[in-house]
Amino acid sequence: MTKTPEISPELRRRLAGIRHVALDMDGTIYLGDTVFPFTAAFLGQLGRLGIGYSFLTNNPTRSRRDYLAKLLRMGIPAREEQIYTSVAVTIDYLLTHYPGARRLYMLGTPSMAGQFAESGFISISEDDQKAPDAVVISFDTTLTYPRLCRAAWWLSQGLPYVATNPDRVCPTEFQTVLVDCGSLCACLETATGRRPEAVCGKPAPMMLAPLLRDHGLRPDELAMVGDRLYTDVAMAAGIGALGVLTLTGETTPEMLEGATLQPDLTVESISRFGDILQDIRR
Repeated sequence: MTKTPEISPELRRRLAGIRHVALDMDGTIYLGDTVFPFTAAFLGQLGRLGIGYSFLTNNPTRSRRDYLAKLLRMGIPAREEQIYTSVAVTIDYLLTHYPGARRLYMLGTPSMAGQFAESGFISISEDDQKAPDAVVISFDTTLTYPRLCRAAWWLSQGLPYVATNPDRVCPTEFQTVLVDCGSLCACLETATGRRPEAVCGKPAPMMLAPLLRDHGLRPDELAMVGDRLYTDVAMAAGIGALGVLTLTGETTPEMLEGATLQPDLTVESISRFGDILQDIRR
């Protein structure tokens, strides 16, 4: 692991102004189904410092209720209103930009489709001959080749096209590569020449808008903590929040060394970030 760099007076000033921490989940507070041993202690530390926290995820395969159940099962204290997902942001985007759209062709899990159904959308099958109102591409652990090919067909017809998140892979503790939404979009771009008109999860600023609104925060009062440069750190940089990279997930020290985009702070884990916040509060 890399050593935490010297904290400059300017960074110290910014850290002293943090009122809330937005936490990526997979790769930051747990990995797959294994919670990191320091997560509960870190959250308790935030509470003692008077700093609020929320959970953000680009993973659209589960609902907020599903994530809440998982967090509680892992012993992580949480409430449903603390969880912000890319699916909720995508639904809001469609309702705002395509208010008449109801029939969707989606690549996504049944849980994701259920979240759209709760908002009044209908998921059509690959056998449906009537064109959908829009195409939504997501992380799909239930994907079949016919569904992928049908998605390419509808995209070739020029239909509105939205993706839930840009992640290329999903972190896992197993010896496999979990192909995520960004990789599916790259596949479809090769086949059709089209890119999504909107990618609604991190690093899109719209992902943080509800959190800032709900907690009455300015961007400079928020620390975005995650394990990815191109989602977590990029989103923080894009809105003026403090970007904290943790080396417990996708990004390695070698990847960081050659990256153009750099975080405001790099830590071995959220445990180290908690210690830094505590030291500065003193």
